[in-house]
Amino acid sequence: MDYKKISGIAIIVLFIAALGYGGYQAVASQTKDVKVEAKDSAKVKKAPKKEVPSPKNVKDDKDMVPLKDFDYNTASEKKDYPNLSEHPDAFIDVDIATQRMYIKEGKTVLYEMYASTGKKDATPKGTYHIQGERGEFFYTQPLKLGAYYWVSFLNHGEYLFHTTPTDEQGNYVESIAKTLGREPSSHGCIHLSVPDCKWVYENVPYGMKVVIHGDFKA
Repeated sequence: MDYKKISGIAIIVLFIAALGYGGYQAVASQTKDVKVEAKDSAKVKKAPKKEVPSPKNVKDDKDMVPLKDFDYNTASEKKDYPNLSEHPDAFIDVDIATQRMYIKEGKTVLYEMYASTGKKDATPKGTYHIQGERGEFFYTQPLKLGAYYWVSFLNHGEYLFHTTPTDEQGNYVESIAKTLGREPSSHGCIHLSVPDCKWVYENVPYGMKVVIHGDFKA
């Protein structure tokens, strides 16, 4: 027998087998990678969407009057309004996204109010301070709307906190009042209920900080 020939054939066979095993390993590795990528992709697809803050999912203070029981003649909370003399660092925080206004000291919420901000993003965002102008009632002829208990926070009488609007005779416009805590309805001012706004008018001092932020998503 030609052992040299047989030995050469055996080496060739082993070489081919090795190539085949290596190819199998490569294919198996690629298949594994594809499965891992598919698994990772599935994880990404299953990741929960971040909930956009809105009046529907806001976590209100436990003392809030339920929105279904609230109207423009109602205080937003069942508890007493804060005594601001006991909270010298208190400020106003307006969240456009949730249509809520907060009286805060640091991160502590002293009181929460249902509000309605400007339609079409008309309420200016930023940090402001309560200005000297305030009054019990105003009426704007071009808009044919008025309001009680107004307090200026920007441009000295242009942007105000005030009650839900009234007609020329001082009667509240209930169709607009129904938007409090639910959706924007103003021309840029911040609407509040009558008791809430009266408290702001009578108690919020000149120079108090006002922070306005957020985006309303219908």
